[in-house]
Amino acid sequence: MAGAVQQAHGDGMSLYTKIISGGLFPLHERLKGHNSVELLHAMERSQWLPAQEMQQLQVQNLREFLVRIGRDVPYYRALFSELKFDPAGITCIDDLQQLPLTGKADIRANMDRLKADNAGVLEKFSTGGSSGEPLIFYRGKERVSHDVAAKWRATRWWDVDIGDPEIVVWGSPIELGSQDRIRLVRDKLLRTELLSAFEMSNANMLQFTQRIKKMRPRMLFGYPSSLALLAEYVTSNGYAVDNLGIKVVFVTSEKLYPHQRELIEAAFGAPVANGYGGRDAGFIAHQCPQGALHITAEDIVVEIVSEDGEVLPAGEKGEIVVTHLNTGDFPFVRYRTGDVGSVSEESCSCGRGLPILAEIEGRSTDFVTAADGTVLHGLALIYVLREIPEVEEFKIVQESLTRITLQLVTSSSDTANLERTVTEQFRRRLGDSLVVDFVYVNNIEREASGKFRYVVSKLAK
Repeated sequence: MAGAVQQAHGDGMSLYTKIISGGLFPLHERLKGHNSVELLHAMERSQWLPAQEMQQLQVQNLREFLVRIGRDVPYYRALFSELKFDPAGITCIDDLQQLPLTGKADIRANMDRLKADNAGVLEKFSTGGSSGEPLIFYRGKERVSHDVAAKWRATRWWDVDIGDPEIVVWGSPIELGSQDRIRLVRDKLLRTELLSAFEMSNANMLQFTQRIKKMRPRMLFGYPSSLALLAEYVTSNGYAVDNLGIKVVFVTSEKLYPHQRELIEAAFGAPVANGYGGRDAGFIAHQCPQGALHITAEDIVVEIVSEDGEVLPAGEKGEIVVTHLNTGDFPFVRYRTGDVGSVSEESCSCGRGLPILAEIEGRSTDFVTAADGTVLHGLALIYVLREIPEVEEFKIVQESLTRITLQLVTSSSDTANLERTVTEQFRRRLGDSLVVDFVYVNNIEREASGKFRYVVSKLAK
């Protein structure tokens, strides 16, 4: 197995990385009941299929997926019967348009009926999503295995691998539980170090800079906004981190702006690789070294739809809708991401037959500032709200260092307990003097662009 995993790499891989990527990590995955190694091998072969053959593989995978959920999932068994839809008759991607779009509200309303009759062990997950609407859903081992393999393949496009030293600037809990401590041990073996994107104060960024210089990672991973803030810090303070041997900076979870890319690449002396996906929708697309954002077509069908739900042709901009073909235990079919983008008919010079996501808008996360001046990633507050099931939608507006306006759409009648919980958690992050003004609404207005900003700071940048 180890030799097969290694074959796509050059001679630059260290012995330790070979042991991790070819031995320890595959063992770790196998013990968790994941078949991600076998899927990686298959994906590294299929990525070179010509575009037409890739489309045929995608249609085959789609047909098998729809047949399966039509048989095993109560919600889709009833829906297909009602629509007189025959999943075995699928001959092209356009046949998906016979099925309705799926929103977060649809999933929330049908949680139990969306679980397959024969589902294995399911893990509960939650996400705020780019729309600010919290969603609780389930993932099975099949889904996780495919997502791990897709991310692993994209990592290897840049001649780095699991086991290479990595710094991750990401959301991390303030207090670690037992599972987090186990993860810390695992990360130490995998040579991955997590730095909290929630606390981007100058003092912390100095520590981050020192850790990066000491560790000399081959790759960085994190939010574009956090890494751009760190890049601005090291540049303005004259810290040289562009000579450490960093091969690539992976960014995801937010819109990557051109100025952020330029700032990060100049500071760290490495190219930025943009990625697009989410906990709910899956690992949708990743940028190759030639610059194209390739869709994980073996696992994911991407449609671009207009405001009235009509599928748009390549090149036209609309909402990104995703069908994940390996979510048989808890399906995501024609799932509305809330993000705006377009697909391209162009092929990439890298030679991969994977289709290209041409443009992505939205997913831009703001920062908030604590009373003591500490800059926190907006997700530090979003994480609080998205774990409360009765919170359906929200928008956080920072009016000043000591005042937050929180718009809420909620199903709870116990607002006193909700307000107490939220205020307590927000004060832990922003300071004891914080006042939270709760505004209960039936719906939350979108921006003029049609996108939703779930964190807005009125403080001067």
